[in-house]
Amino acid sequence: MTKKRIVILGAAGKDFHVFNTVYRENSRVEVVAFTATQIPDIAGRRYPPELSGKLYPEGIQILDENDLRNILISNNIDAVVHAYSDVRHEEVMNLASIANANGADFRILSMDRTMLKTTKPVISINAVRTGVGKSQTSRYITDLIKKSGLNGVAIRHPMPYGDLTKQIAQRFENYDDLDRYECTIEEREEYEPYIDRGFVIFSGVDYGKILKMAEKEADIIIWDGGNNDCPFIKPDLHICLADPHRPGHELLYHPGLTNFLSADIILINKVDTAEEKGISIVEQNASKFNPKAKIIKTASPISVENHKEVEDKRVLVVEDGPTITHGSMAFGAGILAAEKYQAKEIVNPKPYLVGSIKEAFEKYTQLDMALPALGYSEKQLSELEQVINSVDCDIVLSGTPIDLARVIKVNKPIVRVRYYLEEIDGNELTKEINKIIEKTSSNH
Repeated sequence: MTKKRIVILGAAGKDFHVFNTVYRENSRVEVVAFTATQIPDIAGRRYPPELSGKLYPEGIQILDENDLRNILISNNIDAVVHAYSDVRHEEVMNLASIANANGADFRILSMDRTMLKTTKPVISINAVRTGVGKSQTSRYITDLIKKSGLNGVAIRHPMPYGDLTKQIAQRFENYDDLDRYECTIEEREEYEPYIDRGFVIFSGVDYGKILKMAEKEADIIIWDGGNNDCPFIKPDLHICLADPHRPGHELLYHPGLTNFLSADIILINKVDTAEEKGISIVEQNASKFNPKAKIIKTASPISVENHKEVEDKRVLVVEDGPTITHGSMAFGAGILAAEKYQAKEIVNPKPYLVGSIKEAFEKYTQLDMALPALGYSEKQLSELEQVINSVDCDIVLSGTPIDLARVIKVNKPIVRVRYYLEEIDGNELTKEINKIIEKTSSNH
């Protein structure tokens, strides 16, 4: 039987998980290549033999998605499998058209095909878009678990942008672990808040191995989803966050809409800063398209330790990178804090941009007065440092969850913006989480 020749479209995350769970030991197909997009400098690598298995002793090439047409033609590809997130439906279908026009089928695998199963209770936190508030929701829920006396651990969506052989299965408990695994800024943004609160978080490439590690420590597992991807582990409770600052996006992005349609709880976050019209649109869409889901509204209040550090100052705002790049937001917690605490001026970073930071502003046209905290490589970290240090301002107002001073040397004071989840609907989220806690405790 002739093997079907497949290309998996990805961004160093779900694509690897799809391969590991569906294709790695499937002798009826040959995965010719992965493609890469969204994240800089991840094309040109290989998926290594340590991960690809016995059918691929030399590993698998990772190519640039921009060259998809030539990849399909030169490799006689039979099928293209789409496996990354935070993509407009129009963009997904454009890729499908390229595949079909060049003789290849186009596939998107269901959640059930790729979700791992565990005997541990799993609470999944996913979203319709990047930057809705998954991380603070995950931390809020983990706090509830910790207060119960049960041991909750988090498993995070992959971000393996370095040496894949060193990132197969990672466990983060302290800052030394971040340094040992040479984490990027994006990774630190997700891991540091857990570490600061005394929680263990797992991530990497091979989620079969990661799940086995987590099961040894966990009474309850939190799946902390990345971008707007679907869960890798079958949840007992599936929570999907929606953003009233981007009303309607819950219906326009893949696989955010899948999460929206399959969720047990639709959590409309940031209602404290969103317009009522946006809140209403998201709520109406939730009721119409997923009537079985429970709708809960939450706030995402922001604060700084001393508002006098911001008041009447000229500030450079640095925001969470993914939120204001491929998350399509022009602002985040930093801009909101600058307005709330009456900064004298938000200084425009554009005249000071260099290298890949400048390229990001050219690619993501919504970028304006906020600087994304990009640091996927040492070179990009150096460029970010150069931009920040060149800007004529009084302070850096940092809306990213990490301590920037740990990864770059900044020549001006950094004021960190804090944000967290706050229930406003009579503790409805806590009640739902407590149901799982009580059931777990009774079986413990």
